[in-house]
Amino acid sequence: MERTPNREYKDRLFRFIFSDKQRALSLYNAVNGTSYTNAEELTFTTLNDAIYMGMKNDLAFLLGLELNLYEHQSSLNPNMPLRGLIYFSRMYDTFVRSSRLNLYAQRLQKIPTPKYIVFYNGTCEMPERQELRLSDAFQTAGGCMELTATVYNINAGYNAALMAQCLPLRDYALFVAAVREQLLTAASIEEAIRRAIDTCIHNNIMVDILIASKAEVTDMLLTEYDEAEVMEMLREEAWEEGMEKGMEKGMEKGMEKGMEKGMIAAYSNLVNKGLLDAAEAAKQLETTIADFAAAAERHGCPVVI
Repeated sequence: MERTPNREYKDRLFRFIFSDKQRALSLYNAVNGTSYTNAEELTFTTLNDAIYMGMKNDLAFLLGLELNLYEHQSSLNPNMPLRGLIYFSRMYDTFVRSSRLNLYAQRLQKIPTPKYIVFYNGTCEMPERQELRLSDAFQTAGGCMELTATVYNINAGYNAALMAQCLPLRDYALFVAAVREQLLTAASIEEAIRRAIDTCIHNNIMVDILIASKAEVTDMLLTEYDEAEVMEMLREEAWEEGMEKGMEKGMEKGMEKGMEKGMIAAYSNLVNKGLLDAAEAAKQLETTIADFAAAAERHGCPVVI
Protein backbone atom coordinates (compact mmCIF):
# COMPACT_ATOMS: atom_id res chain seq x y z
CA MET A 1 0.00 0.00 0.00
CA GLU A 2 1.34 3.42 -0.94
CA ARG A 3 2.04 5.61 2.06
CA THR A 4 0.90 9.22 1.91
CA PRO A 5 1.74 12.23 4.06
CA ASN A 6 -0.31 13.40 7.01
CA ARG A 7 -1.04 17.10 7.24
CA GLU A 8 -1.58 16.70 11.00
CA TYR A 9 1.79 15.02 11.62
CA LYS A 10 2.89 17.52 14.31
CA ASP A 11 -0.07 16.76 16.58
CA ARG A 12 0.46 13.01 16.35
CA LEU A 13 4.19 13.29 16.89
CA PHE A 14 3.66 15.46 19.97
CA ARG A 15 1.48 12.76 21.52
CA PHE A 16 3.99 10.08 20.60
CA ILE A 17 6.91 11.92 22.21
CA PHE A 18 5.24 13.03 25.42
CA SER A 19 3.29 9.84 26.09
CA ASP A 20 6.53 8.85 27.83
CA LYS A 21 6.16 9.69 31.53
CA GLN A 22 9.71 10.98 31.97
CA ARG A 23 9.37 13.38 29.04
CA ALA A 24 5.92 14.51 30.22
CA LEU A 25 7.36 15.17 33.67
CA SER A 26 10.19 17.20 32.14
CA LEU A 27 7.64 19.28 30.25
CA TYR A 28 5.58 19.84 33.40
CA ASN A 29 8.65 20.94 35.38
CA ALA A 30 9.68 23.37 32.64
CA VAL A 31 6.23 24.98 32.47
CA ASN A 32 5.72 25.20 36.23
CA GLY A 33 9.26 25.80 37.49
CA THR A 34 9.12 22.65 39.62
CA SER A 35 11.61 19.84 40.13
CA TYR A 36 9.62 16.61 40.37
CA THR A 37 11.83 13.56 39.81
CA ASN A 38 9.52 10.56 40.23
CA ALA A 39 7.71 10.04 36.93
CA GLU A 40 5.56 7.32 38.53
CA GLU A 41 3.68 10.06 40.39
CA LEU A 42 2.23 11.10 37.03
CA THR A 43 -0.95 9.40 35.81
CA PHE A 44 -2.06 9.85 32.20
CA THR A 45 -5.70 10.75 31.58
CA THR A 46 -5.42 11.51 27.85
CA LEU A 47 -8.64 10.93 25.96
CA ASN A 48 -8.13 8.33 23.25
CA ASP A 49 -11.66 8.33 21.88
CA ALA A 50 -13.31 11.00 19.79
CA ILE A 51 -15.63 12.98 22.07
CA TYR A 52 -16.99 15.79 19.94
CA MET A 53 -16.84 16.31 16.17
CA GLY A 54 -13.92 13.89 15.93
CA MET A 55 -11.65 15.86 18.27
CA LYS A 56 -9.07 14.21 20.50
CA ASN A 57 -6.72 15.83 22.96
CA ASP A 58 -2.95 15.50 22.87
CA LEU A 59 -1.77 14.99 26.44
CA ALA A 60 -3.50 15.00 29.81
CA PHE A 61 -2.28 13.79 33.17
CA LEU A 62 -2.76 14.00 36.91
CA LEU A 63 0.18 15.09 39.03
CA GLY A 64 -0.25 15.93 42.66
CA LEU A 65 -3.44 17.93 43.03
CA GLU A 66 -3.53 19.14 39.42
CA LEU A 67 -5.23 17.94 36.25
CA ASN A 68 -3.04 19.06 33.35
CA LEU A 69 -4.12 19.37 29.73
CA TYR A 70 -1.35 20.03 27.17
CA GLU A 71 -2.23 20.62 23.53
CA HIS A 72 -0.10 21.28 20.44
CA GLN A 73 -1.25 23.59 17.66
CA SER A 74 0.35 24.36 14.29
CA SER A 75 -2.30 26.96 13.42
CA LEU A 76 -3.81 29.86 15.33
CA ASN A 77 -7.02 28.70 16.98
CA PRO A 78 -9.00 31.05 19.25
CA ASN A 79 -11.39 28.19 20.07
CA MET A 80 -8.92 26.31 22.28
CA PRO A 81 -10.70 27.37 25.52
CA LEU A 82 -13.98 25.92 24.25
CA ARG A 83 -12.24 22.72 23.23
CA GLY A 84 -10.60 22.65 26.65
CA LEU A 85 -13.97 22.97 28.34
CA ILE A 86 -15.17 19.88 26.48
CA TYR A 87 -12.01 17.93 27.31
CA PHE A 88 -12.02 18.87 30.99
CA SER A 89 -15.72 18.01 31.32
CA ARG A 90 -15.05 14.51 30.02
CA MET A 91 -11.96 14.06 32.22
CA TYR A 92 -13.73 15.30 35.34
CA ASP A 93 -16.64 12.99 34.62
CA THR A 94 -14.17 10.07 34.51
CA PHE A 95 -12.46 11.29 37.69
CA VAL A 96 -15.75 11.60 39.58
CA ARG A 97 -16.80 8.11 38.58
CA SER A 98 -13.46 6.44 39.29
CA SER A 99 -13.11 8.24 42.64
CA ARG A 100 -16.75 7.51 43.49
CA LEU A 101 -17.42 11.09 44.51
CA ASN A 102 -20.93 11.79 45.75
CA LEU A 103 -22.01 14.98 44.02
CA TYR A 104 -25.16 15.07 46.16
CA ALA A 105 -23.28 14.95 49.46
CA GLN A 106 -23.53 17.80 51.98
CA ARG A 107 -19.72 17.92 52.20
CA LEU A 108 -17.78 19.66 49.42
CA GLN A 109 -16.15 17.15 47.07
CA LYS A 110 -12.63 18.21 46.16
CA ILE A 111 -11.33 17.81 42.58
CA PRO A 112 -7.89 18.36 40.97
CA THR A 113 -7.07 21.92 39.89
CA PRO A 114 -7.21 22.29 36.09
CA LYS A 115 -4.21 23.67 34.18
CA TYR A 116 -4.42 24.18 30.43
CA ILE A 117 -1.34 24.78 28.26
CA VAL A 118 -1.10 25.07 24.47
CA PHE A 119 2.20 24.83 22.57
CA TYR A 120 2.16 26.66 19.24
CA ASN A 121 4.71 26.29 16.43
CA GLY A 122 2.90 27.40 13.31
CA THR A 123 4.11 29.95 10.78
CA CYS A 124 1.94 32.91 11.80
CA GLU A 125 3.33 35.63 14.05
CA MET A 126 2.49 35.16 17.71
CA PRO A 127 3.96 36.50 20.98
CA GLU A 128 6.01 34.31 23.30
CA ARG A 129 3.06 33.87 25.63
CA GLN A 130 -0.59 34.79 25.54
CA GLU A 131 -3.82 33.81 27.26
CA LEU A 132 -7.03 32.78 25.51
CA ARG A 133 -10.24 32.99 27.55
CA LEU A 134 -13.51 31.16 27.13
CA SER A 135 -15.44 34.35 27.99
CA ASP A 136 -14.19 35.96 24.77
CA ALA A 137 -16.51 33.58 22.91
CA PHE A 138 -19.61 34.58 24.91
CA GLN A 139 -22.13 36.51 22.83
CA THR A 140 -22.99 38.71 25.82
CA ALA A 141 -21.05 39.82 28.89
CA GLY A 142 -21.48 38.36 32.36
CA GLY A 143 -21.25 34.63 31.81
CA CYS A 144 -21.06 32.31 34.79
CA MET A 145 -17.81 30.50 33.92
CA GLU A 146 -14.27 31.04 32.72
CA LEU A 147 -11.51 28.84 31.33
CA THR A 148 -8.06 30.11 30.36
CA ALA A 149 -5.61 28.51 27.96
CA THR A 150 -2.01 29.70 28.24
CA VAL A 151 -0.34 29.58 24.82
CA TYR A 152 3.44 29.30 24.46
CA ASN A 153 5.17 29.98 21.15
CA ILE A 154 7.81 27.27 20.73
CA ASN A 155 9.21 28.40 17.39
CA ALA A 156 12.94 29.14 17.14
CA GLY A 157 13.85 32.30 19.02
CA TYR A 158 10.90 32.16 21.42
CA ASN A 159 10.71 30.98 25.04
CA ALA A 160 14.38 30.05 25.15
CA ALA A 161 14.30 29.42 28.90
CA LEU A 162 11.37 27.02 28.58
CA MET A 163 13.09 25.11 25.78
CA ALA A 164 16.35 24.92 27.70
CA GLN A 165 14.54 23.38 30.68
CA CYS A 166 12.81 20.73 28.55
CA LEU A 167 15.11 19.27 25.91
CA PRO A 168 12.42 16.94 24.45
CA LEU A 169 10.29 20.01 23.70
CA ARG A 170 13.23 21.84 22.15
CA ASP A 171 14.13 18.83 19.99
CA TYR A 172 10.52 18.36 18.94
CA ALA A 173 10.31 21.98 17.77
CA LEU A 174 13.62 21.71 15.92
CA PHE A 175 12.55 18.52 14.18
CA VAL A 176 9.25 20.04 13.04
CA ALA A 177 11.15 23.05 11.71
CA ALA A 178 13.53 20.72 9.84
CA VAL A 179 10.65 18.87 8.16
CA ARG A 180 9.00 22.17 7.24
CA GLU A 181 12.22 23.44 5.69
CA GLN A 182 12.85 20.27 3.71
CA LEU A 183 9.30 20.29 2.31
CA LEU A 184 10.14 23.45 0.37
CA THR A 185 12.84 21.79 -1.75
CA ALA A 186 12.33 18.02 -1.59
CA ALA A 187 10.84 16.17 -4.55
CA SER A 188 8.43 14.30 -2.28
CA ILE A 189 7.15 14.32 1.29
CA GLU A 190 8.99 11.05 1.95
CA GLU A 191 12.28 12.57 0.82
CA ALA A 192 11.66 15.62 3.01
CA ILE A 193 11.09 13.43 6.05
CA ARG A 194 14.15 11.32 5.34
CA ARG A 195 16.31 14.41 4.96
CA ALA A 196 14.95 15.94 8.16
CA ILE A 197 15.55 12.75 10.14
CA ASP A 198 19.12 12.38 8.84
CA THR A 199 19.88 16.04 9.54
CA CYS A 200 18.51 15.89 13.08
CA ILE A 201 20.38 12.69 13.91
CA HIS A 202 23.58 14.26 12.59
CA ASN A 203 22.97 17.35 14.74
CA ASN A 204 22.06 15.32 17.85
CA ILE A 205 18.41 16.40 17.79
CA MET A 206 15.79 13.93 19.06
CA VAL A 207 18.36 11.19 18.48
CA ASP A 208 16.96 8.66 20.96
CA ILE A 209 13.52 8.71 19.33
CA LEU A 210 14.64 8.93 15.70
CA ILE A 211 17.10 6.03 16.01
CA ALA A 212 14.89 3.76 18.12
CA SER A 213 11.60 4.58 16.36
CA LYS A 214 12.61 5.91 12.95
CA ALA A 215 10.05 3.79 11.09
CA GLU A 216 7.25 4.75 13.47
CA VAL A 217 8.05 8.44 13.20
CA THR A 218 8.15 8.18 9.41
CA ASP A 219 4.83 6.35 9.29
CA MET A 220 3.21 9.01 11.47
CA LEU A 221 4.20 11.57 8.87
CA LEU A 222 3.00 9.51 5.93
CA THR A 223 -0.66 8.80 6.57
CA GLU A 224 -4.08 10.17 5.64
CA TYR A 225 -3.23 12.94 3.15
CA ASP A 226 -1.70 12.70 -0.29
CA GLU A 227 1.36 14.60 -1.44
CA ALA A 228 -0.63 16.87 -3.73
CA GLU A 229 -2.61 18.20 -0.77
CA VAL A 230 0.54 18.97 1.20
CA MET A 231 2.04 20.81 -1.78
CA GLU A 232 -1.21 22.71 -2.23
CA MET A 233 -1.04 23.70 1.43
CA LEU A 234 2.48 25.07 0.85
CA ARG A 235 1.29 26.95 -2.22
CA GLU A 236 -1.52 28.52 -0.18
CA GLU A 237 0.92 29.57 2.52
CA ALA A 238 3.30 31.06 -0.03
CA TRP A 239 0.43 32.86 -1.75
CA GLU A 240 -0.83 34.31 1.54
CA GLU A 241 2.69 35.39 2.46
CA GLY A 242 3.17 37.15 -0.86
CA MET A 243 -0.25 38.79 -0.76
CA GLU A 244 0.29 39.97 2.81
CA LYS A 245 3.67 41.55 2.03
CA GLY A 246 2.37 43.11 -1.15
CA MET A 247 -0.72 44.54 0.53
CA GLU A 248 1.25 45.97 3.44
CA LYS A 249 3.51 47.95 1.09
CA GLY A 250 0.70 48.70 -1.35
CA MET A 251 -1.46 50.42 1.27
CA GLU A 252 1.11 53.20 1.40
CA LYS A 253 0.68 54.00 -2.32
CA GLY A 254 -2.96 53.27 -2.80
CA MET A 255 -5.24 50.25 -2.85
CA GLU A 256 -5.10 49.70 -6.59
CA LYS A 257 -1.30 49.60 -6.77
CA GLY A 258 -1.25 47.51 -3.61
CA MET A 259 -3.47 44.89 -5.14
CA GLU A 260 -1.30 44.74 -8.26
CA LYS A 261 1.86 44.41 -6.21
CA GLY A 262 0.25 41.80 -3.98
CA MET A 263 -0.59 39.66 -7.00
CA ILE A 264 2.92 39.99 -8.45
CA ALA A 265 4.53 39.28 -5.06
CA ALA A 266 2.35 36.22 -4.49
CA TYR A 267 3.20 34.65 -7.83
CA SER A 268 6.88 35.57 -7.50
CA ASN A 269 6.94 33.86 -4.10
CA LEU A 270 5.42 30.69 -5.56
CA VAL A 271 7.87 30.59 -8.48
CA ASN A 272 10.92 31.28 -6.31
CA LYS A 273 9.96 28.47 -3.94
CA GLY A 274 9.60 26.04 -6.83
CA LEU A 275 5.88 25.55 -6.27
CA LEU A 276 4.82 27.03 -9.61
CA ASP A 277 6.66 27.51 -12.90
CA ALA A 278 7.05 30.97 -14.43
CA ALA A 279 5.01 30.12 -17.52
CA GLU A 280 1.98 29.14 -15.44
CA ALA A 281 2.37 32.25 -13.28
CA ALA A 282 2.46 34.47 -16.34
CA LYS A 283 -0.61 32.71 -17.72
CA GLN A 284 -2.54 33.28 -14.50
CA LEU A 285 -1.58 36.97 -14.63
CA GLU A 286 -2.59 37.13 -18.32
CA THR A 287 0.82 38.37 -19.42
CA THR A 288 4.10 37.07 -20.84
CA ILE A 289 6.99 35.62 -18.85
CA ALA A 290 9.15 38.62 -19.76
CA ASP A 291 6.51 41.13 -18.65
CA PHE A 292 5.89 39.15 -15.45
CA ALA A 293 9.63 39.20 -14.65
CA ALA A 294 9.84 42.92 -15.43
CA ALA A 295 6.85 43.71 -13.21
CA ALA A 296 8.29 41.64 -10.36
CA GLU A 297 11.59 43.50 -10.65
CA ARG A 298 9.80 46.84 -10.75
CA HIS A 299 7.82 46.04 -7.61
CA GLY A 300 10.90 44.93 -5.67
CA CYS A 301 10.09 41.21 -5.63
CA PRO A 302 12.32 39.79 -8.41
CA VAL A 303 11.50 36.34 -9.69
CA VAL A 304 14.11 33.69 -10.50
CA ILE A 305 13.32 32.20 -13.90
